[in-house]
Amino acid sequence: MSRCGIHALRWPFTSNEVDGIIKKLDKCRDNISFNLQVDQTYVLLSIFCPKAEVDIIEYRAEILKIKQEIVLNKLKSADNAAFDSYAEEHNARCYQGTRAELLRQIRTWASDPGRECIFWLNGMAGTGKSTISRTVAQIFSDEGKLGASFFFKRGEGDRGHAAMLFTTIAAQLVQKLPSLAPHIHNAIEADPAVPTKTLKQQFDTLVSEPLSRLCFDPQEPPTIVIVVDALDECVREEDVRVMISLFSQAKRLSSVRLKFFLTSRPELPIRLGFGDISGSYEYLALHQIPEPIIESDIHAFLEYELARIRNDYNNSVPEDRQLSPNWPGKTNIQSLVQMAIPLFIFATTTCRFIKDRRCGAPGDQLAKVLKYKTKSQESELDATYLPILDQLLIGLTSLRKDEVVRKFKEVVGTIVILASPLSTTSLARLLDISKARVDQTLDLLHSVLSIPSNADTPVRLLHLSFGDFLLDTEKRGKHLFWIDAKDVHKILATKCLDRLSLGECLKKDICNLQTPERPRADIDKQTIDAHLPLDIQYACQYWVYHAKECGSVIRDDDQAHNFLQRHFLHWLEALSLMGRVSESISMIDDLIAMLDVSDLRLLNSRIC
Repeated sequence: MSRCGIHALRWPFTSNEVDGIIKKLDKCRDNISFNLQVDQTYVLLSIFCPKAEVDIIEYRAEILKIKQEIVLNKLKSADNAAFDSYAEEHNARCYQGTRAELLRQIRTWASDPGRECIFWLNGMAGTGKSTISRTVAQIFSDEGKLGASFFFKRGEGDRGHAAMLFTTIAAQLVQKLPSLAPHIHNAIEADPAVPTKTLKQQFDTLVSEPLSRLCFDPQEPPTIVIVVDALDECVREEDVRVMISLFSQAKRLSSVRLKFFLTSRPELPIRLGFGDISGSYEYLALHQIPEPIIESDIHAFLEYELARIRNDYNNSVPEDRQLSPNWPGKTNIQSLVQMAIPLFIFATTTCRFIKDRRCGAPGDQLAKVLKYKTKSQESELDATYLPILDQLLIGLTSLRKDEVVRKFKEVVGTIVILASPLSTTSLARLLDISKARVDQTLDLLHSVLSIPSNADTPVRLLHLSFGDFLLDTEKRGKHLFWIDAKDVHKILATKCLDRLSLGECLKKDICNLQTPERPRADIDKQTIDAHLPLDIQYACQYWVYHAKECGSVIRDDDQAHNFLQRHFLHWLEALSLMGRVSESISMIDDLIAMLDVSDLRLLNSRIC
C-alpha cells in the first residue's frame, strides 16, 4: 500500500535536466520564430515583387535584417554610452580651429595600417579629454570609420562599470555592419549566457571572432575605430587592466583593421595596464602639448564664447543696459586665459557661469571670477568652482549661510554620490523632502550641473571634476562646501531602506499580474515603472552599494536585518522585474560580508 496513491508518483526529471529542457525549448521557440519571419518575408516579396522570381539579393538582405533585429534584442546595451546619445548631445566638441594638430595626429594614426592598434590620450582632470573623444568619434563617424563608442561615466549606472562594455560595442557594430549579425547570432545561440560571462569571453565571442569571419578585400581591409573614453571612471580597477589587454589583441585581426582610441587620467592601475602591453600602443599626454598651443586654443574658445554671450545679452536688454561692443576686452580675456591654463574645464565652466542670468548680468559675473585672479589657489579647480559656490553665500547672515550649506550638502552631496542619476522628482522622494526644496537648492548651480526643465529627466554633473573638488579629503575644513562621502553613503543607505519599507512599495506580485509564470519580456516597461517608480528602482538596486561604501555592519534587529526579514523575496521580485536579478548574487555576497562577526561567533557557539 505504501507504493500506492500519490506517494508512488515520482518526478521523472532532475532539476538539472529541467533546466536543460527549458533552454532547449527556448532555443526551439527562437528558431521557429525566426523561420516564420523568414517565410513571411519570402511570401511578401513574392507577392509584391514585379518579377516572376524573388530577387535573391533582396531576400538575403531581409533575412540579414531579421537576424540583426534578433541580435540587438539579445544584447543589453548601456544607456547613453555612445557619443551621439541624447545624454551627450549638448556636451562640448572641440571649437573650430582648436586642437588642430592633435586631431591631425589622431587621423593619421587611424589611416596608417602600419601604426599600432591603440592610441592612448591621457591627461589630468579638466584638460578636455572627453571633448576630444566626442570630436574624434564625430570625425570618424562622418568618415564612415567609427565602429562603436563607449563613454564611461562614474555615477551613471551601467556606464560606470565594464559589465556591458562589449555587449554595447557589439550592438553598435551590428548596426554599422549588418553582415556581423549572423556570426554574433550563432555565438549567442551556442552560448546564450555569453553576455554575462567574463570580459575576455565577451570580447572573443561577441567582437573578435565575429569580425574575423567577415569577408573583405585582404589587400585593403576596412578600418574600424572604436572610441572608449574615460577608462579611469570604470569603478573596478582590475577590469581596466583586462580591457587594455583585450584591446591590444585587435592587431591579430586580418579581416579588418580594428583600432581603439582610448582616453583616461594617468592613474596607476591604467599605467600598469599599458605597461603590460608595452610596445603595442601609441600615446600622447595632454600636458606634453606645448603651452603656447594650449593658450592659443583656450584664447580662441573664450573669445568666441564671450562674444556670443555679449551679443545674446545685448539682444535681450534695453540699450542703456547693453555691454560695450568690445566687452570683455583683450586684457580680461588674457587674464581668464592665464587663470585657465591648462584646464579647458575652467574656460567652459566660467563661460556658463558668466552666461547664467539667474546669478547676475555678465559684467558682474565676470568681475566675480576675476577676483580670484589675485588669490592664492591650491589648485586650478579652486579657481574654477569657488566663484560659483561663494556667490551662494553673498550677503547672508551666519545663520542663513549655515542653512544654505546644509541644504547644499543634503541635495548636491546626494547628486555627487548617487550611483545613477535621478530627476529632481525622484530625488525629492528618495530623500523625503519637498521638490521645491530640491529646486531652490539647485537654482544657482546651472553652470556646474545639467538641470533639465523637465522634472522627470535626471540631473547630472556637467563634469566629474566638480565632484572631485567637493569630495577631495584635502579640502576638509578649507571651504564650507566640502562633502564627506562616507556620511552621504550612510544617509543614502538609510533613505533607500526607509523608502522601500514604506507602505506597500514592495509586496508580492507588485505589478498585480496574477500570473507568476509570466515571462518578464512580456511585461511592458510602463507597467513596471507604474508600480516601481524610479526612486524605488534606485533604492532596490543600490541600497546595498551605499551600505557597503559607508562601512555598514548588519546586526540583529537593525534596519537592514528587519528589511530583509520582511521583504527579501519582494526585493528579489522587484530586481527581476527591473532585469537586475543577476546582480542580486553579488549584493548578497556583500551583505554576508557586512554581517556582525560577533553575531556569527555567537551563532557558531550555539551550533557547537
